[in-house]
Amino acid sequence: MPRRRRPTLRSVSRGALALLLVAAGAGHLTWGRRGYRIVVPGWATRLLHTDKDAIVVASGAVEMVLGVALIALPVERRRVGAAIAAFFVAVFPGNVHQWRTGRSAPGLNTDRSRFLRLFLQPPLVAWAWWATREH
Repeated sequence: MPRRRRPTLRSVSRGALALLLVAAGAGHLTWGRRGYRIVVPGWATRLLHTDKDAIVVASGAVEMVLGVALIALPVERRRVGAAIAAFFVAVFPGNVHQWRTGRSAPGLNTDRSRFLRLFLQPPLVAWAWWATREH
């Protein structure tokens, strides 16, 4: 009978990241959908030729797909990790926009929370990168 390997810190971290992405994506598609429109800057709707709701829905769907792919596609782990890191970078302008405009969104209803949220993005990028590399 083959011995089962114990999960490593990276594999547990990947699972937690996948869960975070799926949960955040589900929030964008359900309870937070209306509130997250505030985070979308006007220039993004002009650039993408769409409305804020479509951007919120698309970002939620992308989060869920990336979370599932992180677990379901172990052979593509490095590429999925790079895509997750790129996604975290891509949504950062929305966080800056929300902080600069002082508008509340779900869970971010004070100037302090909106400001501190900006400092969460670099660790998220680093987490995605680290968790999907073997060494």
